[in-house]
Amino acid sequence: MWNETIIRMVGVGILETLYMVFLSSFVAYLIGLPLGVILVVTDKDGIAPCPMLNKILGVIVNIVRSIPFIILLISVMPFTRFVVGTTIGSNAVVVPLILASAPYIARLVESSLKEVDQGVIEAAQSMGATTSQIIWKVLLPEAKPSLIIGSVIAITTILGYSAMAGFVGGGGLGDIAIRYGYYRKETDIAFITVILMVIIVQVIQELGASWMKHTDKRLH
Repeated sequence: MWNETIIRMVGVGILETLYMVFLSSFVAYLIGLPLGVILVVTDKDGIAPCPMLNKILGVIVNIVRSIPFIILLISVMPFTRFVVGTTIGSNAVVVPLILASAPYIARLVESSLKEVDQGVIEAAQSMGATTSQIIWKVLLPEAKPSLIIGSVIAITTILGYSAMAGFVGGGGLGDIAIRYGYYRKETDIAFITVILMVIIVQVIQELGASWMKHTDKRLH
C-alpha cells in the first residue's frame, strides 16, 4: 500500500495544504485586519465613531460568518471560476478560503483591539495624537500579543476549512483523506493524513506561542 506513488502523493498533499492555508491566511489578513480596525475605530465608543458605517460592516461580517464553509464553497463556484479559471485544485480553494476567513479574522482583530487599556488610548488623545497615530502607535502595538494568538486560531481554522474542500476536489491532505479514507475505505491513508494535519496544527501553535512570548512586554 505504502509504495513510492502513495508517499509522493502524501508529500504533494502536504505542500498543497500549506500553500492553500498560508496564501489564503495572508490575503484574508490583508482584508480582515483593516476591517477589524475599522470596526473598533467606528464603534460608538471608538476614537472616530461612525455608527452607520459600523452597523453596515458588522452586518456584512456577521452574514458571511454565519454561512457554513462547505455551503459557501459551493455557492461561490461561479466567482471562483471567474477569478482562477477553475473550481478544482488548490488554487480554486484559496478563493472561498479567503472569503470565509476574512470576516472571521476581522472579528478576531476587533476582539484583540478592544482589549487595549482605554487609559492608554485616552493618554494618546490628550497629547494630540491623530486617529492614524493612535491606530499605528497605540492600538496595534499594544494588542500585538493578542493579535498573534488570534492569527494562530485563524490559521488553524483555515486549515480545517481546507480539509473540507476535499469534498469538491480541492487538493491537499483533506482531499487525500476523503478520496482514500471515505470513498475507497483505505483507513490507513486517512489516518496518516489526520496525523499529519494534527502535527501541522501543533507546529503552528508552538511557533505562535513562541512569537507571542517574545512580543508580550508583560513577560519580560
